[in-house]
Amino acid sequence: MSPNRRQFLAGGATAGLCSLAGCLDALGGDGDGDDQRLQLVLSDTPAPLRSGYVIDFTATERPRDDEAFAAAVAGEAYTTQGRTPFGARPDDPKYARHEGTYYRLGSVVVNERAVTHPVVRLTGVADAGADDAPDAVVAETLSEADRTAVHVAHMAARARDNEGGVPWGLVRRGGYVFRDDGAAAKSRLVGADAPSHVIYHDTVYELDVRRERFHEAVYRATAEPVAESPERLEAILRGRFVDARLAGDDLSRKARSILRDAQGEGYAETHPYSDAYRTILTALHARAYLDGNVEKDAYVEDPGVGMVRYGESYYRYRVRFLTR
Repeated sequence: MSPNRRQFLAGGATAGLCSLAGCLDALGGDGDGDDQRLQLVLSDTPAPLRSGYVIDFTATERPRDDEAFAAAVAGEAYTTQGRTPFGARPDDPKYARHEGTYYRLGSVVVNERAVTHPVVRLTGVADAGADDAPDAVVAETLSEADRTAVHVAHMAARARDNEGGVPWGLVRRGGYVFRDDGAAAKSRLVGADAPSHVIYHDTVYELDVRRERFHEAVYRATAEPVAESPERLEAILRGRFVDARLAGDDLSRKARSILRDAQGEGYAETHPYSDAYRTILTALHARAYLDGNVEKDAYVEDPGVGMVRYGESYYRYRVRFLTR
């Protein structure tokens, strides 16, 4: 399984090879099978798989994707700057259907351009109710785009004070970047008439907006035909994401009961595990856990994360140690 694939399946779990001690710390165990439980959790995944990957251009939040797709299918160049077309990534592919054919959507970098964008940064200066607080505009009175800018810049300012994390996918250069020139032109936060301070979450922040230089990739949209039927696309996605398969007819009643419990709060046992649990762990290719001391299997590469097909349903699974 590739690191990107594993990250997708684990919903953001740390990918890559790790030393065993680090793996066990992340899983909540120390390698001692006598004082920990091994838990299996199954999370629902939409079925069929293609329902989560085929774009409906009439419903997408990216209004220009249909233009990019039409151009790519016609063999014409359609480029975007700074952001990839379709929002497709190697670990999260996107597909579209046109005249009975399914296309995998993607992009290639074809150039680089230098651009200037406004960057919004905030610095907390006073409590909103303080007598010496400067005059400030209330964030809730701003447009949706400006409220988003204030929210993101607030999180960056909060992180500078060591109070919470930063959503790095949104925060750039310690603030919020107006990438859309149209949104920047309409913003009350940008320009000579912009307020000097803004109130957000009962705090008065000093507003600092500067135009800065960015060097951004230029992407050309691509559309590669991959399937002529829904069944073929489903097979492609199974080959891409499904690690293990379970059939109810091949399992004992106890094993089926374990799988039902795992779909709720999760199912856990202490070592030595029951025969039914061992059967399931083996089918999930989590053999490294069977002896109750995964420390013997040094440099295991996230063996307890993946996707399983059980009957006609799909589940993301995670196996981890819990301290008792």
